[in-house]
Amino acid sequence: MSNDVATALVAWGNAWLTGHVGLDESVDAMERIAGPQILGGVPAAAAFGGAPPGGSEVPLRRGLGDLRVAGMAALRLALPAPGDPLGLTGPPGFTMAAIDAGAAVVVAMPDRAIGLVPVEDRRGSSYVGVRWDVHDAAPAPPDVPSLADADRQLTLAMRDATEVLLTVDDVSAVPPGIAEALVDLRDPDRADHPLAPGYPSRAHRVAALAGRLALVVDLARRLEDRGLTADQVQRRSEAFRLLDRAVRRALVAACNSAFDPVP
Repeated sequence: MSNDVATALVAWGNAWLTGHVGLDESVDAMERIAGPQILGGVPAAAAFGGAPPGGSEVPLRRGLGDLRVAGMAALRLALPAPGDPLGLTGPPGFTMAAIDAGAAVVVAMPDRAIGLVPVEDRRGSSYVGVRWDVHDAAPAPPDVPSLADADRQLTLAMRDATEVLLTVDDVSAVPPGIAEALVDLRDPDRADHPLAPGYPSRAHRVAALAGRLALVVDLARRLEDRGLTADQVQRRSEAFRLLDRAVRRALVAACNSAFDPVP
C-alpha cells in the first residue's frame, strides 16, 4: 500500500504543480488509489510556517494547497529499504520512519524540505484511509539515478534475473500467477502505468515495466524452496534482491522526472 500511495501522491502532485491537472483532479486520482487521506502527525507548524488551519490534521486537498502557498516546488519519491535509503538524505528520524513504511515523499521547498510518511488511518469499523505524518527532511538532493540510467539498470536486472531463474527453477512448475505476470511484461498495450499526465513517454514506459516486475518479484518470493540446493536458493534470493533494487530505482526515477528537461 505505501508504495502505491506514495507513487500516486508524487505523480499526481507533480502533474498539478506543472499545470497539467487541477488540484481537485489530482487529489481525486490519489484517493481513488488509496482512499481518503489527511495530512497530520505534525511538526505541522514547521511544515506550514505556523499551525495549519483546523488543528494538527487537515484533508490532503487543503494540506497540499497550504504547502503550495508556503512555496512547495516539487514532490520527490523515496522507496527505501533496510540498508538502502533510496531517495532520502536524512535526518535519522525521518529516514527510520520511511524505511519502516517502505515509502515516503519529500516536499521540496525554496529553503527547506518536508518529509511525508504514509501510515494507515483507521477510524471505527469501516473507515480506512491514509494519514501522512509530517517530518523535517534534509534539503540536500538524494543520490538517485537518472531516468535513462534507471531504465538501463532495470533491463539488465530483468535479464540477469531471468537467466538465474531458468537455471535454478523448473519452468514447468512456475505457478500460473507468475506465468501470467511474465506474459504481461511483453504486452506493450497495457495501460497500467502509475503516472499522471505531463510525464515523458519514457517515464510512463519505465514505470509500467517496473510495476509489473514488482508484481513478479512479490509472487516469485512466495515460491517454495523445496527441491533446491542451498546454492540455488541463495542465487535465486540474490537475483530477486537485485531486481527489487532496480525496480525501486526505476519507479523513483520515473516519478521524479516530471521536471526533467524535454530532450
